[in-house]
Amino acid sequence: MNIQWFPGHMAKAKREVQEKLKLVDFVIELVDARAPFSSQNPMLHNVLQQKPKMRVLMKKDLADPSVTNKWINHNETNQIPSIAVDVQNKQDIQQVIDMAKKMGEEKMARLKRKGVRPRAARAMIIGIPNVGKSTLINRLANRKIAKTGDRPGITTSQQWIKVKKDFELLDTPGILWPKFEDQLVGYRLAAIGTIKDQLLPIEDVAAFVLKYLNENYESLIEKRYQLSGQIDVTDMDQLFEHIGKLRGCLESGGHINMEKTADLILHDLRNGKIGRVTLESPE
Repeated sequence: MNIQWFPGHMAKAKREVQEKLKLVDFVIELVDARAPFSSQNPMLHNVLQQKPKMRVLMKKDLADPSVTNKWINHNETNQIPSIAVDVQNKQDIQQVIDMAKKMGEEKMARLKRKGVRPRAARAMIIGIPNVGKSTLINRLANRKIAKTGDRPGITTSQQWIKVKKDFELLDTPGILWPKFEDQLVGYRLAAIGTIKDQLLPIEDVAAFVLKYLNENYESLIEKRYQLSGQIDVTDMDQLFEHIGKLRGCLESGGHINMEKTADLILHDLRNGKIGRVTLESPE
């Protein structure tokens, strides 16, 4: 799969990240807890080089908690402090502040030993579109600063935000890389709504989700879509037909509207209606 999606503001954002990196002490990287590997930007990994980094797994309330714990352990084994967050949970927000403050204190201690006057620690917050970055920033600052929305690409410029007296945060636009060479990465990001629905056939993405759920979350998919032993879950046509009839996705003449059915399946996944699901594990 060769999905190309690299708007001009994203190319500009990459250059600005490179230019502003020298102004910050560490980086806060946001990923989606439902796809913690696929939602990392390999292009930014090269840009960030050796800059200290902490990783925040967003939308933990939608992800499988046992797999989330595996990802946190995996990150910390690789010397990347990590935390999973539900932005509606004040305790989670405070833990992000505490972790960031600790990372800043280490840098400030080094500056103090060099005789440099103490200042607020500075962090850059990065993440791909629609990962929840603007919402997290507003929670960290405890006021509405960043624009929020349920579609990719809301933030289009950089801005500094003060987080209490603990540190200063440089917001950056969400950046996707030029193309997805790994087919599974593209499907995972499409499934959770990170990339625009128009970039991949929605029925293919929904079929990918159903196949993954059947292999990894069989009880959840059976409960949500009232699957019985008479339904062959490996037969996508039959499965779509069943779900379409069950949820009223019908056209004139009683035919199933496949696109509407696919849209419903993805809506169920993205909003946690199926259950807490993670689409990949460290293994």
